[in-house]
Amino acid sequence: MSLATARDPQQVLEDLFGYHTFRPGQREIIDAVLAGRDCIGLMPTGAGKSLTFQIPAKLLNGTVLVLSPLISLMKDQVDALERLGFRAAVFNSTLDEVERTLILRKLRRGKLELLYVAPEALRQSLRGIFSDSPISLVVVDEAHCISHWGHDFRPAYRQLRDLKSQLGDIPVLALTATATRRVALDIVRSLGMRKPAGYKGAFYRPNLRIIAQKKGGGRNTRRDILSVIRAHPNESGIVYCATRKTVDALTQWLSEQGFSVLPYHAGLSDQQRARNQEAFARDEVNVVVATIAFGMGIDKSNVRFVVHRDMPRSIEAWYQEIGRAGRDGLPSDCVTFYSWADVVGYDAFLSDIADPDLREETRAKTVGLFRLLDRGACRHQALCGYFDESIAACGDNCDRCLGLNLDDVAPARPARGSHAVATSTSTRSIAPSWQLSTSEVEADTFERLRILRREIADRENVPAYIVFSDAVLREMARRRPKSEIELRSISGVGPAKIARYGARFLHLLTGL
Repeated sequence: MSLATARDPQQVLEDLFGYHTFRPGQREIIDAVLAGRDCIGLMPTGAGKSLTFQIPAKLLNGTVLVLSPLISLMKDQVDALERLGFRAAVFNSTLDEVERTLILRKLRRGKLELLYVAPEALRQSLRGIFSDSPISLVVVDEAHCISHWGHDFRPAYRQLRDLKSQLGDIPVLALTATATRRVALDIVRSLGMRKPAGYKGAFYRPNLRIIAQKKGGGRNTRRDILSVIRAHPNESGIVYCATRKTVDALTQWLSEQGFSVLPYHAGLSDQQRARNQEAFARDEVNVVVATIAFGMGIDKSNVRFVVHRDMPRSIEAWYQEIGRAGRDGLPSDCVTFYSWADVVGYDAFLSDIADPDLREETRAKTVGLFRLLDRGACRHQALCGYFDESIAACGDNCDRCLGLNLDDVAPARPARGSHAVATSTSTRSIAPSWQLSTSEVEADTFERLRILRREIADRENVPAYIVFSDAVLREMARRRPKSEIELRSISGVGPAKIARYGARFLHLLTGL
């Protein structure tokens, strides 16, 4: 049976994406939407939620409509899908009238498998076109944005209330990485979902090491941030700050220390923000210092550290932001600096919230994060508990369980080519048990593969992760495949990528 006539999600997973097994929850959600059911999926960042609608797009008759606020990310997603043989397109404000007309013509004729649209673009005229088009499934990504009680409410999402009925009562799939029970119920009600199937993934991210450091007491936060970045030479990281002024000052200071770093905040022009984000996505710059305006449009899988120079405004926001590290499953560090002054500083924004109940809850969430960070319990256990998930203490994935502070904790990964860093004698026997063991030869091979990936990505004008993820390159470096059959056995390497890139990577590997 060819892929064109495939009816089995497992076949699409293997033959198109190059994976051999589904991640937890993926198959359950796929089966629900293929059966025509509404479904809500609570899947942590890095859990592979995109496959839950990309695989159905190959199996359903009609177009899967994906509503997402991530305008800056849509093109990268479509570029990646096209390289796998999808008929996909993006419809947003960056297109001219000719491009829009062409895409809508393809939609009406059933020539698209996936169409990404920003909620802000859902004017009544566009809804009419959708109603006359063969749409098989509506996907609402970042679905917590529809709820006033969510941490990132967006008014444009309220336009989605009657979309299900307007499009002929087709199934709706709502996806989010951060939703409490209250927000999940609000999502279901707001989208008009009826008896939806549901899946709630595990919120524990074992590859993330969480470290929290209270500010003050004679500590120098800049120097602390510097030590984190130095522990990750030539690797990608994000440093979040509360204000634009702090972003600019810290960016300048880190540049003066010799680091490859760019700023990102709403005070920059649209063109400058786009250039800086693209430079980061394509590994042209290692570190971005940013306000929370940066992040939702990032699908970069090899972010090795996330630092919060200032405490986030809620536990949900903190979880989502640290979740941008280690999306490829490899060990990564999440360091948060916090203080009561951060809580007081956010009080200035409360006057912008008209609803008194929402205003009170917003401050309570900020206080709740301060208390979580200030307590002595396991970080992962406390974080998962907030989302109603009970886990044992992590043991060695946070500073509390390790019994250490920021000064003592060794970098999350060792070896030349990744985290070559000097540590004190007292800390060399206390590195986390899950840190990678990488030989000199393997590290050198990985670096050669990264260089080749960068050359290919630059030539194709796409981010490096679209070629292969770090996890795939590390497996290549470890196993050193010498044939297409051996290369195909690596998870994440499917026929389409072998046809496009296999010869170049095999040539490098066989020559070592």
